[in-house]
Amino acid sequence: MIIINRGPKDSIDKMLKRYKKKVKRTRLIQRLRDGREYEKPSSVKRKIKTAAIYKQKIKTNQEKNS
Repeated sequence: MIIINRGPKDSIDKMLKRYKKKVKRTRLIQRLRDGREYEKPSSVKRKIKTAAIYKQKIKTNQEKNS
């Protein structure tokens, strides 16, 4: 649950802006979307591994070019 305290001079617009920032920072929307359908643990691990390999390739290519 996300809690936002209201100051004495805060407007609704400021409150909404703060709420949106907090939701984005906590990645609440992403977790809700991920929980909509079941994903096997092996496919999750595979996805993480392929992302790590991709990032490593980019990093090594940047080091070679520098």
